Amino acid sequence: MLFPYNFEKHMFRYFQMNWATAVLLLLVTCFCGFGCGSPSSTPSRPKIGYVLMVRDATLEEARRGFFDALKDSGYEVGKTLDVIDQNAEGDISNLNQILDYCLSQKVSLIATNPTVVTIAAVSKTQTVPVCMMVSPRPDLVGLSKSPDEAPKNLFGVYETLGYIDTSVTLIKEIFPKAKRIGTIFNTSEPNSVNALRQLRTVCQRLGYELIEAGITNSNESQQAAQTLLLKKIDVFFALPDNIIFSSFETIKQTLDAKQVPIVTSEVGLVQRGALLAYGADFYEWGRQAGRIAVRLLRGETNLKPEEVQVRKRICNAKALEAMGLSIPQNFTPL
Repeated sequence: MLFPYNFEKHMFRYFQMNWATAVLLLLVTCFCGFGCGSPSSTPSRPKIGYVLMVRDATLEEARRGFFDALKDSGYEVGKTLDVIDQNAEGDISNLNQILDYCLSQKVSLIATNPTVVTIAAVSKTQTVPVCMMVSPRPDLVGLSKSPDEAPKNLFGVYETLGYIDTSVTLIKEIFPKAKRIGTIFNTSEPNSVNALRQLRTVCQRLGYELIEAGITNSNESQQAAQTLLLKKIDVFFALPDNIIFSSFETIKQTLDAKQVPIVTSEVGLVQRGALLAYGADFYEWGRQAGRIAVRLLRGETNLKPEEVQVRKRICNAKALEAMGLSIPQNFTPL
């Protein structure tokens, strides 16, 4: 032997090396288990805000569609999704407090319904994504300077005002002798004022006299409807307006006393007693917004607002029958 062999020293080094290796392997295993992640690891569920200005049957359809779309994609409230679901009860101060709370909770997005909530949310944050629904195109309510622009954090689904033209032409089809159209609008709501301008334009083009009643809150709705009746309107046109949505039953009851038919651009109001409408299906509007929200929750970026896809011609069969009218061609009865 060239070198003397020390058996005890050799065995000590052997166990020393293997002990070090075992410790190293244990540390690597712990590091990967806690730091690297694995296919079976479950991230914390996202939290979103959903903010309504008022809760009524029409806006509720969009809300229902939104959450149905989320659930269909695996985001179920209370199980795989946390939601701050709030209603401002028509009060601006409540709305601001709700939005501030959502932002303080660091939500992944704020879903807004309708226009006034979208405007308020975008004014409060330029970073948290805002998913709009039941609202016109951003430029129509002053959120951008052109139809092709929008705030960077705004996405979701909008409507144009062009559908109002089609809705008014329904009056000529069903009530060819009508000459005076009455409407109620909210003087402080941009969406309502813009829709009124569109209504004025189409009425002038079609030769109708438009009788207007401006109000500021739902408590004035009944008196406004009575004023329109005194001016002998032939048809009432219900605009896309939060006050109309929240006080529709009061308006309808007043107009029913003189058998004045209600035509509208809002499909949801037909379900509540309006005669007929051409416009966006609010449930499908919410579903469309929900599907886009899912894309954001799954990591997609640079989302932009898009136009509503589903519009329908809807009529209320019972209301038509009560007025001695049959279901018009190409209309879906409720």
